[in-house]
Amino acid sequence: MGTSMQDKLGVQPLKGLRLSDILVTVLVSLVLGVIYHFWGSVYNLLKPLFFEADELLYGMWFAAATLAYLLIRKPGVAIIAEVAAAHVEVLFGSGWGLTLLLYGLIQGLGAELVFAAFRYRSTSAWTVAIAGAGAAVGSMVMDFYYSYTDDLQTWMFLAKYGMRILSGAVIAGLLMLLLAKALDRTGVTSLLRPASKKDYEALDDPRHV
Repeated sequence: MGTSMQDKLGVQPLKGLRLSDILVTVLVSLVLGVIYHFWGSVYNLLKPLFFEADELLYGMWFAAATLAYLLIRKPGVAIIAEVAAAHVEVLFGSGWGLTLLLYGLIQGLGAELVFAAFRYRSTSAWTVAIAGAGAAVGSMVMDFYYSYTDDLQTWMFLAKYGMRILSGAVIAGLLMLLLAKALDRTGVTSLLRPASKKDYEALDDPRHV
């Protein structure tokens, strides 16, 4: 008596990654990997404006991690997406090779840790913005590792990475959230996630029979 459709079917929310989740993640990464490849041309347009102005567009290179997570909302997706997008860039002939894959791994990890801190339950603007900034911090770690920051004066360092973190928060965070919401309105994202409790309650509602 009062048994829900979900209870009748014995269905529980899926927590682990399914093959379909991985395939969707790779597909998103493929599209963004192509964008990454051509983004360099857009990125270079800002260079002449002022010191490190191109950093304001850097956040696009973190977008795979945040967008894939917003679509799938499961652990591990941010890392997989960013590494997969980096692989696409390598396949397009990027001269960065293994270095690019390492950047993808650490950037994806930066975003992943933020989502994990919220126990993979939050997709708020603040959470996603912080995740985009977290990916930017990951890229900074790699820059330190490869000594790309050694010649920077303090003000240069602060300006460069301040703009990068801001870009990560805005482009990889807020912009990807808007894109995910736009996709949500089309109904596409409902195909990417298991049915929720609300969905099953709707099936039990006699008005839907």
